[in-house]
Amino acid sequence: MSITPTQASAEAARICEAAPIVPVLVVEDASRAAGLAGALIRGGLPALEVTLRTPAALDAIRAMAEVPGGIAGAGTLLTPEDVIAAKQAGAKFGVSPGATDKLLDAANEVGLPMLPGASTASEAMALLERGYHVQKFFPAEAAGGAPFLKSLASPLPQIRFCPTGGVSPDNAQSYLSLPNVICAGGSWVAPKDAVAQGDWDQIETLARAAAALPR
Repeated sequence: MSITPTQASAEAARICEAAPIVPVLVVEDASRAAGLAGALIRGGLPALEVTLRTPAALDAIRAMAEVPGGIAGAGTLLTPEDVIAAKQAGAKFGVSPGATDKLLDAANEVGLPMLPGASTASEAMALLERGYHVQKFFPAEAAGGAPFLKSLASPLPQIRFCPTGGVSPDNAQSYLSLPNVICAGGSWVAPKDAVAQGDWDQIETLARAAAALPR
């Protein structure tokens, strides 16, 4: 079922509002996906962005989509084919580092809510013109960080951002305290070694700390 950009943004906002941090996950072994999702969800982070950077990513999304209480999503969507594959795997939302007309049209056609990326005022305005009121700010630190986002709040108050890229426990609060930030994306809640070892207690602890960040 197709959706409009306005509907997509409304659903993206609902998902982003579920917790202050959206885990950005690179899953190498799909057999770890359900355990990883469970730990993050128990820790209070239900929205899960699995990046399409590994051969296991789509299988990981399929596994996470079956975990109660979670909202499995797909990141690093670059092409219409990525969008279709993510939707078929069970993704409830998509994230892209940037945005193209073909990518957004494909997402709307298959009914996948998108969090499209922008890193300049012009890109943000172009997405707003299309109806996207919630956007990813990427790469956050390299593109100007919290000071840059703060400077956009007055001229573009209609847009809320999910900064991703270089966000860490040390600087997350500088983003989350901004009026135009709805949540932030971070990978620190799922350290590679902890995932490989199945240390779900450590990941749940990290998730709880992230979920408690004020915004």
